[in-house]
Amino acid sequence: GQIAGGVSLPTKGEVFISLKDSDKPQILDGAKTLIAEGFTITATAGTARFLSENGIAVKRINKVLEGQPHIVDAMINGDICLVMNTTEGFQSLKDSFSIRATAVSRKIPYYTTLSASLAVIQAILARKSRDMSVAPLQS
Repeated sequence: GQIAGGVSLPTKGEVFISLKDSDKPQILDGAKTLIAEGFTITATAGTARFLSENGIAVKRINKVLEGQPHIVDAMINGDICLVMNTTEGFQSLKDSFSIRATAVSRKIPYYTTLSASLAVIQAILARKSRDMSVAPLQS
């Protein structure tokens, strides 16, 4: 379950998703998968609206510049187990810097591309199904 930097993939908890517009449609199946696996999803306004419009249960959280309580607060409080954050534009990049710094210091897995985000969802699924299929020979 370890990935680079000694960070473990979560098996449950709250996933933060904030994606640039071009990435949003591609995350829908992955978001549904995470919810089916027992995760909850938190997102910034634009991503939350998109997910909600597509039938995905999501909790909205402030970007850092929108004021507290915001995503970095939630990460520091230990509420967030996984971050998927693809950005475009100067302000988003500035925001993502504090998110990334917090993720590193708190050892929260953090993905900055759509392809890596989708891959980690597949890795979580694969690990969960492998964990369930391991049983002693006697059983």
